[in-house]
Amino acid sequence: MSQAATMPAPPPTRLPRHLAVIMDGNGRWAQRRNRPRTLGHRAGAKAVQVCVDYCLARGIGALTLFAFSSENWNRPEEEVGALMKLFLRMLDSEVGELQRRGVRLSFIGDRSGFPETIQTRMAQAEQHPPAQPCLALNIAVGYGGRWDITQACRSLAGDVAAGRLAPGDITETLLGERISLAGLPSPDLFIRTGGDLRISNFLLWQLAYTELWFTETLWPDLDDAVLDAAMAAFADRERRFGLTSAQVAGGAT
Repeated sequence: MSQAATMPAPPPTRLPRHLAVIMDGNGRWAQRRNRPRTLGHRAGAKAVQVCVDYCLARGIGALTLFAFSSENWNRPEEEVGALMKLFLRMLDSEVGELQRRGVRLSFIGDRSGFPETIQTRMAQAEQHPPAQPCLALNIAVGYGGRWDITQACRSLAGDVAAGRLAPGDITETLLGERISLAGLPSPDLFIRTGGDLRISNFLLWQLAYTELWFTETLWPDLDDAVLDAAMAAFADRERRFGLTSAQVAGGAT
């Protein structure tokens, strides 16, 4: 997909309310430089700041980043250990500054596999949201879209077993209220860096009508020009949600 740096940024009315991103390509970025994959993850942490800054500057209200999937636990032990150390370092060094800038931080996913120290830091980061939040930053860790739907179903099944809910009362809306990010609008735009053309078990429920945009850019190389290109492509899309173009335009059905 084209991502020319000369493409203009779209007008604010055509920006997404909620941006979801798979941050892919850290390892390949490092390998192309004959460096260890862990260096790529450290470089990728800087790109997170680029993305947060971009959303804050343009008034994008929610940003969800896929940081560590449920499948990533199967990576080499050394790499997982390095990621845990990097994650802990970022929690210790960045949370205060994010809160000062009006970023409300949340974590979605199964935390049970993380060390106690990291689980504690995540909980602490969520306990002190800014008084006037400008951006909801959601970090998906130990997350999988199938896990997300499964945990929502288990929650509803518990209510049925306890007699608080009849099976026939379960609706799409009710299930959606038990899915992660239920308090936010569904993502309007999904970006995946690194060149792969798939969503990799990310926000399977939430991405039902999301616009998808893929780029060959590796995550550590993310800059405003790449994000501008994605926003320009989004602004050019017609979002019909099952309607006809005429209906969207307010014409005859």
